[in-house]
Amino acid sequence: MKPETLSQPTNTNSITDFLPINGTDYVEFYVGNAKQAAHFYKTAFGFQSYAYAGLETGLKDRTSYVLKQDKITLVLTTPLIPESEINTHLAKHGDGVKVVALWVDDAEKSFIETTKRGAKAYMQPTVKKDEHGEVKLSGIHTYGETVHVFVERKNYKGLFMPGFKKWESTYNPTEIGLKYVDHMVGNVGWGEMNTWVEFYAKVMGFTQLVSFDDKDISTEYTALMSKVMSNGNGRIKFPINEPAKGRKKSQIEEYIDFYGGAGVQHIAVATDNIIDTVTQLRDRGIEFLHVPDSYYDDLSRVGKIDESIAELKKHRILVDRDDEGYLLQLFTKPVEDRPTVFFEIIQRKGAKSFGKGNFKALFEAIELEQERRGTL
Repeated sequence: MKPETLSQPTNTNSITDFLPINGTDYVEFYVGNAKQAAHFYKTAFGFQSYAYAGLETGLKDRTSYVLKQDKITLVLTTPLIPESEINTHLAKHGDGVKVVALWVDDAEKSFIETTKRGAKAYMQPTVKKDEHGEVKLSGIHTYGETVHVFVERKNYKGLFMPGFKKWESTYNPTEIGLKYVDHMVGNVGWGEMNTWVEFYAKVMGFTQLVSFDDKDISTEYTALMSKVMSNGNGRIKFPINEPAKGRKKSQIEEYIDFYGGAGVQHIAVATDNIIDTVTQLRDRGIEFLHVPDSYYDDLSRVGKIDESIAELKKHRILVDRDDEGYLLQLFTKPVEDRPTVFFEIIQRKGAKSFGKGNFKALFEAIELEQERRGTL
């Protein structure tokens, strides 16, 4: 399959980029039991204990555990009281991503620039202070009940942010080589993809990198469409998926049914050694989608790669090439009981694309899981 062609972002300097973003600051999950979820992400994914907020820090309505691995920060938040809006979120969606926080130089300016372009306010500009300085926050709503929080840290020397204390733990499994968030995928409803593509273009100044239609992403039974939006410096990439007509229910429809609407489908996390990372994840109990033997019968389309096909087959890792190089990737099964959120492990060796050549194998693997769940 011919690699997709990427158009590069045009707003690459401060003159044209009205919303400069330095990177992903943190990803916050609302979960039913943050203490147990934190244990899972430490044990299975190698995240490290970092910070904590709860009753012991004066927080009365919720508890949050902060975990880190290299440049990836996860916040796991659970409600402490029945009347919490977090409980309402959990009842509807189950465990899932609530906040995609973006690291900016000016949280107030980011709020002004996006709301004046039509974004709905989630959090007015707010300053949190302690003896280590201050963190400025603001936020806007996006698809479903997902929000973006803008985080300004330039005047803060503390741990995570005011209100949190260092999380000390005696149980600290080793890291597994996860480096940073490569991209995060949002699933939206029928006919909503272009609405949110326009939102990211108009409200946040993103540009479209690439698009896939139902001819690109389809199998015998299901199909979907996707467009990838990126900010000016390319550090933030948000593919937006919507269902397309097929003979059976697509993975996007299944997600929306069980999540109760639009939301973050998966988080792609980068590694410099996918074989080692995937090996450790399997050893720690993480399940991956099954890639059939037949996928490895003819990989001549990817050209010369450093890894042996036999090694990739052993670990069931997918490989694809574009004009810039190649990438290696593999997808976990959902990490929640609801078939919603999952993770992608990705290693880029020059490639800037998203594995178009793997779509058919990937979605057939997902369909196999849907068939087992009785939701295809």
